[in-house]
Parts: sequence; C-alpha cells; structure tokens
Amino acid sequence: MSYFLHLQKDKKLVPVLQKPMPALKCRKNIPLRLMAGIMSQQLNSRVAEVIYNRFLLLFDGKEPSAQQVLSTNFEILRGIGLSNAKVNYLHNVALFCIENNITDKQLKALSNEEIIHLLTQIKGVGRWTVEMLLMFTLGREDVFATDDLAIQNAMAHLYKLDNVGELPIHAKR
Repeated sequence: MSYFLHLQKDKKLVPVLQKPMPALKCRKNIPLRLMAGIMSQQLNSRVAEVIYNRFLLLFDGKEPSAQQVLSTNFEILRGIGLSNAKVNYLHNVALFCIENNITDKQLKALSNEEIIHLLTQIKGVGRWTVEMLLMFTLGREDVFATDDLAIQNAMAHLYKLDNVGELPIHAKR
C-alpha cells in the first residue's frame, strides 16, 4: 500500500485516511459489471438499481453472458428504460468482449493502465467508467478517479476551494 503512505504526506488527507472505509471486493463477470456501469451512468442509484434489476429479469434473474446480451433485441433493451445510446454501448461492450475473448482471469492479470487502455477502445466506455470498474469490481484500491464529481467536490471542500474548477486535478497522466 505504498499509495497510502504517499497520501499520508498530505496533512489535510491524514484525517480522511484514518476514517474506516469499506473493503473493496473482487467480483466476477467483469464484462457484465462494465455493462452495469454504463447502465447506471448519469442516474441516481435507486433508478440505476431498478433498471439493472429489469435487465436481469430479461435473463430470468441470472447474470447473462456477453453473447446473450448481444443477442437481445435492441427494442427489448430499450423497454427496460435504457436510452438508444446505452443499448448501443451495451452491445459494443458485448461484441468487444466476444471478439477479444475477454475473461475475468485475463483482466485481473493486467495493470490498471492496461485495463484502461484496453476497455476505453470500446465506443461508450470512458476512463471514468473503467476506473469505477477497477475499484468496485476488481477491488483496486490504488485508483483515484479524478473525473468523479463526488471526489472533486470532496477535494474542493477539504482544501476550502470555492469551486471544483480550482482543483489542479488534471495533471499529466
């Protein structure tokens, strides 16, 4: 946890780092988790949960494979509350995972940046989406999603900045 020691050098972060945080867990079916991340974008958590549950009901409550998602009719996916763009993005993820034989084992073996590079090739998948996947599906604690609005607001509050626009968060990656 060298990142933790590094962050402790910032005296304003020390109290934040001392608070107990829930452990990040590794989850299976990474392509499906990526699709779930797309489904939940720009939605509050309750609405996202309803849509995801409707999605699972299309597959008798079971987690579908990428092939099953790809084979699902566009209008059926639209009918659960997804936009045209999100349905296209789900199909893009499914097709990419099938064509590239993406497996949980393969992804888990890659570095954070390798996963970001690989998955952001998919139309509809941006860096933020992959960073959320890294944290909440792969359990990677060393990810700092600078594009996340909640993180930006928390940092602006912590450093007593008037607005998020003052944050020097977009350093060269």
